[in-house]
Amino acid sequence: MVNVEQLVELGVGDVCATQLLGELDLWFRQFGAVECWRQFALSSVWRRLPFEVHSYVHEQVFADWDVHCGPAPVWIADENTVEASNIKKLIKDLDLPDYESLHRWSVANKPAFWQLVIEQLEIRFQQPPHAVEVPSNMSPDIEDPDWLAGAQLNIVESCFGQEDAAPAIVYSDGSGAISQMSYGQLRTLANRVSNGLVSAGFCRGDAIAIDMPMTPPTVAIYLGIVQAGCTVVGIADSFAAPQIAERMKIADAKAMFTCGFVERGGKQLEMYEKIVAAHAPLTIVLGDRGALKLRDGDLWWSQFLDDKEVFDPRPCDPRDAINILFSSGTTAEPKAIPWDHTTPIRCAVDGRYHHDIHPGDVIAWPTSLGWMMGPWLIFAAMMNRATIALYDGVATEGQFGRFVQDAQVNMLGLVPSLVHRWRQTGCMEQFDWSCIRAFSSTGECSNWQDMLYLMYLAGYRPIIEYCGGTEIGGGYITSTVVQPNSPSTFTTPSLGIDFAILDDAGNEANEGELFLIGPSLGLSRRLLNRDHHEMYFKDTPLGPGGAKLRRHGDQFQRLASGAYRALGRADDTMNLGGIKVSSAEIERA
Repeated sequence: MVNVEQLVELGVGDVCATQLLGELDLWFRQFGAVECWRQFALSSVWRRLPFEVHSYVHEQVFADWDVHCGPAPVWIADENTVEASNIKKLIKDLDLPDYESLHRWSVANKPAFWQLVIEQLEIRFQQPPHAVEVPSNMSPDIEDPDWLAGAQLNIVESCFGQEDAAPAIVYSDGSGAISQMSYGQLRTLANRVSNGLVSAGFCRGDAIAIDMPMTPPTVAIYLGIVQAGCTVVGIADSFAAPQIAERMKIADAKAMFTCGFVERGGKQLEMYEKIVAAHAPLTIVLGDRGALKLRDGDLWWSQFLDDKEVFDPRPCDPRDAINILFSSGTTAEPKAIPWDHTTPIRCAVDGRYHHDIHPGDVIAWPTSLGWMMGPWLIFAAMMNRATIALYDGVATEGQFGRFVQDAQVNMLGLVPSLVHRWRQTGCMEQFDWSCIRAFSSTGECSNWQDMLYLMYLAGYRPIIEYCGGTEIGGGYITSTVVQPNSPSTFTTPSLGIDFAILDDAGNEANEGELFLIGPSLGLSRRLLNRDHHEMYFKDTPLGPGGAKLRRHGDQFQRLASGAYRALGRADDTMNLGGIKVSSAEIERA
């Protein structure tokens, strides 16, 4: 159990250490390890102790924990949290006993599940589908299911279900001041973008690139392109000219939106110069008109915007592309993955049920439209009538923490390397993050100690570990706010999808490569520059009951507790001295 001398070494005074030891012993004897930790973590007195003390207390309280079950729990939902959650409401609507039953029902009754969540999200159709039909997972149609057959819609309409006066975006440029844009103001600006595109002669299906940081105008441009029936080409604002040119060529981009420059870490980084060097087509530039000279034919933002503030979103087929996103492309030409008008429904479902987003919540995720979490943030927030929190600055510094505090962020998403930096510098420990109800972590395998530290920063809130990909439209494995939460572990497949873990011989196992059991709304149906069948289905083994499996390439371990741990990519290998080593082996080490 906890040792007074060790507490003193960690900076706790003698009297305080003795008092803490007494309370921990009492809680442990009365309640056991889990409730003992919970009492300590929720105590306003002990909350102010340094993280090293918290880490030590957790380690000692759970000294007898079975390591085969994975990390010991750090957060367990109280009754109020469970009852207020969107998942619990769905469980009650279906008269089911628990979450596990809900997931089984969502997989066994896919047409009913997707029909129900489409109704709960209030997806707007200009012409409703004949039915939500889902092919069997042994059917040839599993690779290309005809979701929402017969429907006409523009998914942007489903982003504006909130009242016009409600805040759609809270924003800071890093100076400390926070501004707001209402749903009504965002809709008006998006309409002016759509009208500007039509006036400039762009047609349905034209691909139009965005290469700029996430700001309120960026979100309006994204929505304006989609509701005009065109396709966004997402390009990360960190890319150099050759990477920009490659992506524009693959997507056959007809135009580009960008800004003159961005400021990062006190430096001015030229954006428009990169676009010119990439030989971009017609480019619309946001920024100071006096700061640079445009090429002939390029337009300033003020010249492009149409004065007309009303626009009727163009009706589209569910299969029509809304966004072309790219894999990282670090070793080969990046895969070009189109999202269509059904993909955002997966974003919104994961946001509503797994991240527990409610109307009026404030959602922050440092990202850009060059990565899937940029559009995910737009759809998961707006389709659930929440507010997007955007910070145009460096998220590794304290100013970002102040923004999270002052914007009263309720759900904060991030990549684990960001937390590692915060832990190294301690730059976030001065802020009050009590408004946060949940974190989300994706993009990398996370470190247990870093994730414990993240929970500590907000007085212990759950972390929704979230793994998926651009070709998923969201996640296939995740966590919930109604299950015990342990850092760096997942608790469940996402609603509406399942998977199988297979060993090298193709048998079900507790450790191995993970394959998806489809179909599920959100999964990609085509690639622009690859053979989709060859990439995801060719030569895959059969799953449980003869199900046709879809390759994704991640390695996972199922723990004795039923939770899961990510082990890295199955297709990432390095040749070290003639010996091939996988990222999964390194992750285990």
